[in-house]
Amino acid sequence: MRAERDIPQLVDHLFRHQAGQMISSLTRLFGVENLELVEDIVQETLLKALQQWPYRGVPQNPGGWLWQVAKNQALDVLRREARSRRIMTGEYGGPEPQQIPDIAEWEPFGDPLGDDRLSMMFLGCHPCLSREAQVTLLLKTVGGFHVSEIARAFLQPEATIAQRLVRAKKRLKAESARFELPPPAELVHRLDAVLQVLYLIFNEGYESHLGASLVRKDLCDEAIYMCRSILAHPVGRRPKVYALLALMLLHAARLDARTGANGDLLLLAEQDRALWDPGLIREGIYYLGLSAQGDVLSEYHLQAGIAARHALAKDYQSTDWAGILDDYRALLELSPTPVVMLNHAVAVAMLHGPQAGLQELSRLKDHPTLQNYHLLPATFGELYERNGEFELAAQSYCEALKLAVNQVERRFLERKLDKARSQVSAP
Repeated sequence: MRAERDIPQLVDHLFRHQAGQMISSLTRLFGVENLELVEDIVQETLLKALQQWPYRGVPQNPGGWLWQVAKNQALDVLRREARSRRIMTGEYGGPEPQQIPDIAEWEPFGDPLGDDRLSMMFLGCHPCLSREAQVTLLLKTVGGFHVSEIARAFLQPEATIAQRLVRAKKRLKAESARFELPPPAELVHRLDAVLQVLYLIFNEGYESHLGASLVRKDLCDEAIYMCRSILAHPVGRRPKVYALLALMLLHAARLDARTGANGDLLLLAEQDRALWDPGLIREGIYYLGLSAQGDVLSEYHLQAGIAARHALAKDYQSTDWAGILDDYRALLELSPTPVVMLNHAVAVAMLHGPQAGLQELSRLKDHPTLQNYHLLPATFGELYERNGEFELAAQSYCEALKLAVNQVERRFLERKLDKARSQVSAP
């Protein structure tokens, strides 16, 4: 029997792992017009589990319990609404909720995608929505992200993300969007947004913005699984999909080495490379090779190439920083985002020294998008420290600590701050 104190962690794990599938399947069952209702009910189901399981015990099939309770609750709400409409108007033009077949009676999609989450992703990339709205909606519904997590992924205020979600749901409802896969030609047009969602889900798993753990392997696994599922569809067998899968596999190979035995963050130079997964590295290199077919060069190709250079180096000292810097220069031309510019500055510092890196980094100091991004002052701190400017390093680490939320990263920054301060006070 599970201890009562373990139940919140169990519920959180199940909810994180299954919320996207539950929302997607319930939306398929009850219609896109009820998406907001479905999200609310899935959240309420989580609260019911937290309230009931400590007293009644954990069900034998916890995931099945969550699904059944959510489905029944949705049916109850829709039936009440139908009765209210009949009372108020004397008629009800839509199908009676009780006529909706049980989910077990539904035939899976004839399409090889199969998974409701993937179908939900292509639905969420409806052309009536902007790219930002598409990705935001899918991170919330399929990824199970909190608004705060999405805001950090976009480097945007939470209020902006919340408003974007409301508008996206209203637009889908107004367009009477249906939960069904569009024709292959339309799937191709929606593919880029789906890949961006998978990329951001994996990134959140690789470096979680919230909580007590740096890594959320379940999110990484889900992103990899869904990317493989896309490749199972003829429309998905494209160079950029191979490149994204290669990128995720090469990063996933390093997950077990990213933290020490005590859970503390380890930088690339500190990691035990014996813990890197050689099977995932080989598979990542294989898919990177497949991505070279054709004449398409995406940001996933370049990022995967950078990850491959790290993965293939026998040790940190033999890392091909010249090749990595070339890749970042190409990436800047293709996607000159502030985060890419930040990583480019780090590569410059690794090849040409911290002073050169600081000169590059200074261009980003007042960039509006990075003002609440803790990795900007943290990178300043690292380069100041390497340059022997310990007082400036300490100031930068203090600034980064004000912005960092993840507890593992905070502990790392606190250690860096203590080290820099000790150097300032040293004779």
